[in-house]
Amino acid sequence: MNKRPSPAQRCFTSPAIEAAIEEVGGRISDPAIAALFVNCLPNTLDTTVTVASDEEGRPDTFVVTGDIDAMWLRDSTNQVWPYLRFVTADPTLSRLIQGVIHRQARCVLIDAYANAFNREPITPGHWMSDHTEMTPDLHERKYELDSLCAVIRLSAGYYAVSKDASAFDARWSEAMRKIVATIRHEQAGSDEVGKGDYRFQRDSPNPTETLACGGFGQPANRCGLSKSPFRPSDDAAMLPFLVPANAMAVVGLRQLAEIWSQVCNLPEDAADALTLANEIDKAIKANAIIEHPKHGQIIAYEVDGFGSHYLMDDANVPSLLSLPYLGYCAPDDPLYQRTRAFVLSASNPYFAAGQAASGVGSPHTGRGTIWPMALIMQALTSQSEDEIRQCLNTLRDTHAGTWFMHESIWKDDAANYTRSWFAWANTLFGELILSIDAKYPELLASL
Repeated sequence: MNKRPSPAQRCFTSPAIEAAIEEVGGRISDPAIAALFVNCLPNTLDTTVTVASDEEGRPDTFVVTGDIDAMWLRDSTNQVWPYLRFVTADPTLSRLIQGVIHRQARCVLIDAYANAFNREPITPGHWMSDHTEMTPDLHERKYELDSLCAVIRLSAGYYAVSKDASAFDARWSEAMRKIVATIRHEQAGSDEVGKGDYRFQRDSPNPTETLACGGFGQPANRCGLSKSPFRPSDDAAMLPFLVPANAMAVVGLRQLAEIWSQVCNLPEDAADALTLANEIDKAIKANAIIEHPKHGQIIAYEVDGFGSHYLMDDANVPSLLSLPYLGYCAPDDPLYQRTRAFVLSASNPYFAAGQAASGVGSPHTGRGTIWPMALIMQALTSQSEDEIRQCLNTLRDTHAGTWFMHESIWKDDAANYTRSWFAWANTLFGELILSIDAKYPELLASL
């Protein structure tokens, strides 16, 4: 059941991670779940990272998503996130994470509107035919607010654990300023947007691959929220203000303000980021809390600032389900609990229940699909050991003999799945086991 590459074929090996695999894995009573943990936790390190130095001697780490040879800002943060807790025990792992931070800053300075980047400039690039400002550095140029938030999140998460500010150099702050400026610029309503602003169209029969209204996206009314034309699934949004991404921005901008103030001694930049965070938080409360006929007051997935809202949730993070995981609210917050009940019910059009599993899916893979990522997030945000155990059992029973997580499975047949090499979902499963081991160690021993 050990499906890892041989040691000689692994991209990177961390002694601290290997020790955790052996220690925590040895405490899991269910051999199948133990095997999944052994395979999944190190998958990003085993198969997706290239560690080098840039032209100025900075650590430089490129992280592919798995079966796509490109680096997504969002995915790269999430792929290495479970390893942060080990950086003080492993200097080589710390350098790898610093390299991701440096590479992300470099990517943002190339283009803050791009979601995915090539290792080196490629001509012609994969999506060079898209109708947007493509360059050879870009794999794809779908603007997703959460991509920028992910860059902040990794920097803040690394510093919180390590107290190492060496990656926060002048270029890093320049990239952070570009992130803040982009998020603020995208607060604009559609009537304020000129022809020089972000637009995107793709020649595709799939409407979720392109933006309406000449590539500018659905109409938005300035309300304090910041636009995200695309979701973390890389699908086009139905309405321009993606609420979970804005919630993630609130958390990230406040963390950035603290770093700029307390670590970098940049009080004006800190005040700018904090002001923007507070504007967005106020706008979420004013525009995104709606009355559902069955669940009461809940948080909408998307809004437009004109009064319209879209009620659903998507498996990809940031999601409504993931709000406590991202630090926006407490898991026992009543508003979140009502929203969670909506998400995990038939009221959510992308919740599916079948013979193989029940859980949240995504328009990206179609109705009737369930994402292991969403089952993992359901467990990570749960306060019930029974619910966590149920999620673990489902994940154990639906890997279809691969011993890894997939992007999605069909609700009635786990052997009908998408993406056999999806590193984010794999390391997220590893994070779940580490989290359970820390909070409910007796649960792992009683599976």
